[in-house]
Amino acid sequence: MTKDHATPFADFELVRALEVASAVPDPEVPCVTVADLGILRSVSRDETGAIVVRLTPTYSGCPAVIAIEMAVETALLSAGIDSTIERVMSPAWTTDWISNEGREKLRAYGIAPPVGSSGGRRAFFAEDVIACPRCGSTHTTKISEFGSTACKAHYRCDDCAEPFDYFKCI
Repeated sequence: MTKDHATPFADFELVRALEVASAVPDPEVPCVTVADLGILRSVSRDETGAIVVRLTPTYSGCPAVIAIEMAVETALLSAGIDSTIERVMSPAWTTDWISNEGREKLRAYGIAPPVGSSGGRRAFFAEDVIACPRCGSTHTTKISEFGSTACKAHYRCDDCAEPFDYFKCI
C-alpha cells in the first residue's frame, strides 16, 4: 500500500495565484506589495471555476488603481494563470489594513508608517507625533499636508534634518 502525500482537495493553481498576486509591488511605493498594503482582498474561484482576484483601491481617486490591476493581471499571465480582476469598493480600504511587515518596509524605505488607527476626523485633523523613519526622533515638523502622493504628508526631522513622507492614517 502506498501513502499518498498529496492533499486531494488542494487547489495548487489557486495557491500559486495568491503567491503571485501577493508579490506584486505597489507602483507608487515599490517597497511594499499589494498584499502588504492590504489592497489584495482575495484570490478565489468563481462558480465557473475561473480565478478571480479582488482588489480594493486605497481611495476612489487613486491614480494607481488601473496600474495596480494591470500589474497583478500581467504577473498572473506571466505565471501562466488566467484570471479576472475585480475592483471591490466596500468596505473601503483604510491604513489599518497595512500589515505590520508592510509598516516596517515603509519605515525602512524612509516613509513614516501611519500612526494609530483610522476612523473619524482625528485621522485628518489631529496632530500626531510622527517619528522620523531614519533616526527615530519624534522631534519632527509637518511641512505640507501633501507629500509625493495625496495619501502622504511631507515632514522634516528637526534632529537629523532629513525630509520624509508620512503615510497618513486614513
